[in-house]
Amino acid sequence: MTGDSTDPSLPGEHTSLWLATSDSTEYGPLADRVTADVAVVGGGIVGLTTATLLAEAGRDVALIERDRIAAGVTGRSTAKVTAQHGLVYDELADRHDQLIARLYGAANAAAIERVAERAADLGLDDCVSRLPSYTYTRDPEKESAVRAEARVAERVGQPATYVESVPGVDGVVAGVRFDEQAMFHPRRYLLALAARFLEAGGRLYEDTRAVELEDGRRPRVTTDRGRVVADHVVLATHFPVFDRAGYFARLYPKRSYLVAVRASDPPTEGMLYRAGSPYFSARSATVDGETLTLVGGHSHKTGQAEDTRDRYRAVEREARRQFDVSEVVYRWSTQDYVSVDGLPIVGELGPTTRNVSTAAGFGGWGMSNGVAAGMMLSDSLLGRDNPWLDAFDRGRSTPRAGVKELLAENANVGKRFLVDWLTKPRKRELRELGPGEGTVVRDDRRAVAVHRDDDGRLHARSAVCPHLNCVVGWNPGEESWDCPCHGSRFDSDGSVIDGPAVSDLPEHGLGEE
Repeated sequence: MTGDSTDPSLPGEHTSLWLATSDSTEYGPLADRVTADVAVVGGGIVGLTTATLLAEAGRDVALIERDRIAAGVTGRSTAKVTAQHGLVYDELADRHDQLIARLYGAANAAAIERVAERAADLGLDDCVSRLPSYTYTRDPEKESAVRAEARVAERVGQPATYVESVPGVDGVVAGVRFDEQAMFHPRRYLLALAARFLEAGGRLYEDTRAVELEDGRRPRVTTDRGRVVADHVVLATHFPVFDRAGYFARLYPKRSYLVAVRASDPPTEGMLYRAGSPYFSARSATVDGETLTLVGGHSHKTGQAEDTRDRYRAVEREARRQFDVSEVVYRWSTQDYVSVDGLPIVGELGPTTRNVSTAAGFGGWGMSNGVAAGMMLSDSLLGRDNPWLDAFDRGRSTPRAGVKELLAENANVGKRFLVDWLTKPRKRELRELGPGEGTVVRDDRRAVAVHRDDDGRLHARSAVCPHLNCVVGWNPGEESWDCPCHGSRFDSDGSVIDGPAVSDLPEHGLGEE
């Protein structure tokens, strides 16, 4: 994982609340070749939900995780489990139709109930809280959009009510309340779910990186530790690595920033979301007897922010404007992928790929969408009908608005590729590079990512992302190398953190200063 930034100007400890307040895991890595009915790649909310449901149904399941389970995107979520995703229902009905909006809402509503029931079954009564969620605006020009959202959401079966006030928020012009939503501690929930998976006969391997996939009648996943051969493979890897269907052109990455603060007025009456740009998200979290307030926002496309440290500072300012903050305790960031037509993709990996499934593109709402995806994937592999799957299917037609978004996003990628290759690899006196800093330089015709560690030593890697050859850039807020084209991320030492890349940045012999 990325090294902690020690910049004293940044607020709080650089880790997520969920990682800081849950046990670490030490499941062993894959040791050799194993066979299974189903191989699941990825130990986050999608992978563990899918694997547990399949194991409980009697399937032999092997799950592999590159790092530690529930320590990636899931461990850095705001952890709202809600069917209210901003102003999504009016948009879905307009882009697709009301049936699609209804199916989307039904899937996410079912995910809320699944999490609540599962938590009770696992003895985690204090892990999940049920309360309303609110999406609101202070902008009079957005009042009609919020009113339309309330009308469409109620029409497609959601517990939506139009409101003109929100508990603890001043200046609200219009809002939508969804009753009986949920929030939880994602790490504690998933660690208990992993234990249940093992009780049901599942096998779990951490510190095991998938490096190659061969589909077919008996697909094979080759890892850096051995090989898994199965009847079916589920890629629950956030972005579908081993992309065989051009997902990189249909999904774009975004990063968001969060702080957990001590405040005298936490939002205990509901979860908050202010629509617009920059968005504002808030919820309370009572962990080990203390109630903290989580505030998030100020998202941007991965690799396309001037100085990510400024995003943390902006979120802290938002927190202090809204709440009576005495201290910032934690800060962290997260990443998700957004689909160009507004719907996640769940199902078969590609039209020519046999016996491989995936789920991706949750648009920042991965806790509910991720659970729903796990339910859909397990139903499909067990031969059960699922009423929501058609809405999430990869092969659905892209509406006109989605095509426009598709063209815009891929034009952005092309622009970044060209501009970065022409301008980004710049010559810079490396002696100016301070401890904990990184930059991209040109060595002859090669782009080189150079980082100076805290002891003053320089480390050089290729700055060319192994996915599709875009030039990475230094992310000072996370001390990582981020690709501005498709969202691959690498630790300061070049090791891959996030796909679609599956290999590290190669070492580069830059030489001494």
